[in-house]
Amino acid sequence: MEHGTYTIEFLGLTFTLTNILMTTIAALIVFVIAVTCARNLQLRPTGKQNFLEWIVDFVKNIINSTMDWETGGRFLTLGVTLLMYIFVSNMLGLPFDISIDGKSVWKSPTSDPLITLTLATLVVGLSHYYGVKMKGFKGYGKGFFEPMPFLFPLKIIEELANTLTLGLRLYGNIFAGEILLGLLATMATHAYAHSTGGGIIWTVIAAVPMLIWQGFSVFVGSIQAFIFVMLTMVYLSHKVADEH
Repeated sequence: MEHGTYTIEFLGLTFTLTNILMTTIAALIVFVIAVTCARNLQLRPTGKQNFLEWIVDFVKNIINSTMDWETGGRFLTLGVTLLMYIFVSNMLGLPFDISIDGKSVWKSPTSDPLITLTLATLVVGLSHYYGVKMKGFKGYGKGFFEPMPFLFPLKIIEELANTLTLGLRLYGNIFAGEILLGLLATMATHAYAHSTGGGIIWTVIAAVPMLIWQGFSVFVGSIQAFIFVMLTMVYLSHKVADEH
């Protein structure tokens, strides 16, 4: 359900305090997970190290599916960071949504289009940066006029479309999931408040769809993190790889 947000003005800019809080919490969780799993590394991984190495291997496979490792290996850290950060961000709003005076103070950061579009802009911006860095201005610019020069305007539109679709796809899926969870929670609450005699039974019945949807939302959040990283590597490969 839609809530307002707490904001603060600084140097003429408006900052959403909820976004600042939740993105910071997500970053801290990822940092703690990474440090915990990377401590006392061994040649034969066990326990927590296995989890981290599984994530690294997973991202390696994504990179190898989009470009050769010699070119794409430099993006491994970026891919691992994005995968972990987006997954954690997607999960934060699933257990509960806290609002005070009708204003959200706890939710998934990725349920806000400002966050997802910022991530998308970062990814597309990095693709252009590495395109220039690895191919030079001439080689990079040449890609906008291939295979035919008159397609240049369409290439510019494509870059804008990539940014919008990458950010809005993630936002739409997470936001819709939280909206439905809020509606189901409200239904469970109303079932208990307005029922007579069997209030607990009706509450349990109403809560079952919410629990099922939470499980499905974990799946959707995982898939969306994967898709975001996959498309990130695809966009990077289009700019830095010799083959398209």
